[in-house]
This record gives sequence, C-alpha cells and structure tokens, in this order.
Amino acid sequence: MLIKGIEINVNGVNDISEKEIVSYIDRIENESAKRLKSLSITDGGNGNIALDYKLRPAKFERIRRITGYLVGTTDRFNNAKRAEEHDRVKHGLN
Repeated sequence: MLIKGIEINVNGVNDISEKEIVSYIDRIENESAKRLKSLSITDGGNGNIALDYKLRPAKFERIRRITGYLVGTTDRFNNAKRAEEHDRVKHGLN
C-alpha cells in the first residue's frame, strides 16, 4: 500500500490502522531528519512491532571555495569575479 507517497508493507499484523502507520512514519522521519522511501511493518512477537525502513538519499549541492568565497554556484558572480575564477589555477581531485 502507499501512504504519504511511501511504499508500506505490513506482514503478520492484522489490526494496524492507517493512523498508527502514519505515526510510525512521522516518528522515523522526525528522528532521522530524512524522508522515508519504504517501510516494512512486521510482528516482532510478544506484542511488539518490528520496523524495517529505507530512507531517501539526501540531496546536496556541492560547495566550493572560489576566490575566497564559499559558493554553490557562480551564476551570481559579476564579470570581474567570473574572470578571476576563470584565471585561477585549478587542482585535480586525485
């Protein structure tokens, strides 16, 4: 089933409500600060629930130090700063 855009698999638990599933989703996302990709809910025995989940990869933007500034992109540089970046010595990432 699909809840909040997350693939949910429930195995061995017959009396779980959608509200309870949403609370598990919210708790995991709040603790990890990332979005869930999938969640598997199974009977853990003795009245416990076992949660197995996968998180979506975090999106990030590369930040570089260019001419004394930390930037993610050079699109807001003026012509002088673009020329300075173009003329500087670039080192490889080996």
